[in-house]
Amino acid sequence: MTEVKAIEAKSLTKYFGDFLAVDHVSFEVNQGEIFGFLGPNGAGKSTTIRMLTGVSTPTEGAAYIMGFDITRQPVDAKSVMGIVPDISNIYTELTAWENLIFTGKLYGIPKARREESAESLLKRFDLYGRKDEEVEGFSRGMRRRVCIAMALVNDSKILFLDEPTSGLDVKSVRGIRGMIRELNTEGLTVFLTTHNIEEASQMCDRIAIINRGKISVIDTPENIKRAMKSSQSVEVAFRETNKEMQKTLEDLPSVMELQKRGDKLRLITENPTLTLRQLCGVIEEQGLEPITLNTLGSSLEDAFLQLTGTEMEAEVIKRRRNR
Repeated sequence: MTEVKAIEAKSLTKYFGDFLAVDHVSFEVNQGEIFGFLGPNGAGKSTTIRMLTGVSTPTEGAAYIMGFDITRQPVDAKSVMGIVPDISNIYTELTAWENLIFTGKLYGIPKARREESAESLLKRFDLYGRKDEEVEGFSRGMRRRVCIAMALVNDSKILFLDEPTSGLDVKSVRGIRGMIRELNTEGLTVFLTTHNIEEASQMCDRIAIINRGKISVIDTPENIKRAMKSSQSVEVAFRETNKEMQKTLEDLPSVMELQKRGDKLRLITENPTLTLRQLCGVIEEQGLEPITLNTLGSSLEDAFLQLTGTEMEAEVIKRRRNR
């Protein structure tokens, strides 16, 4: 017997007037998978998610959540999903306990079961000791944990996560990612949207990249990297750098482009071996003092840029300005 897919999008299409926002998008998400959904602003990413979660009705096509048609069987479909939006949906004037109990009531969960679920989740997310405090006094990391707990109070089979670690400190980011991995190992399917390309690369089993309303690619992060004909690079950091030295490196015959990344210089090349030889010649000739020297293959960020024409860093800046 074939296992029911966690999510099925079948030719999902959305028009806003004459504007085609999502153009016959189709993909499947397996049960127990962490599936990344990436794309630049205006690519149709948010519109697709709104159709998958029943917020918006497709102009054409259909979406299924654990086999339930989100349009025709919305109650059944929504009963097996949890949604963690980018903008917090917590009631800050309520306590952590009250937020989970209120969410349980919205799902129609009987009192005894919702209290049992709330207690279990708050303990799991290390929040039970502060369950009776108003969320207004919580850190951003703690609020994020409450958000995720609220999304799981109905024993969700699928969790939609939008930018789960955005704006969090390093410790909170590690904690949230650890929780997501742990929940996933227990069978939870995760549909993840993020502008953190490293997060997508580390967390996801497969990734779909959407651009201009169409899916550009669906594959594992490593397969996407290998499939892209991105140039390789040589990255070097010197004890001291100046514009004249940067110009010398940029003018090396094998270097296609020089990019400054913090204190590092990245030499984009199709022949890293030749670039290394030329670079070593400059180092010896000018008596330069390198601190680090690495060769880099294609990255997921390179693939994203090649497929969408947009860098992830630019997307983060745009998203913050639009809030």
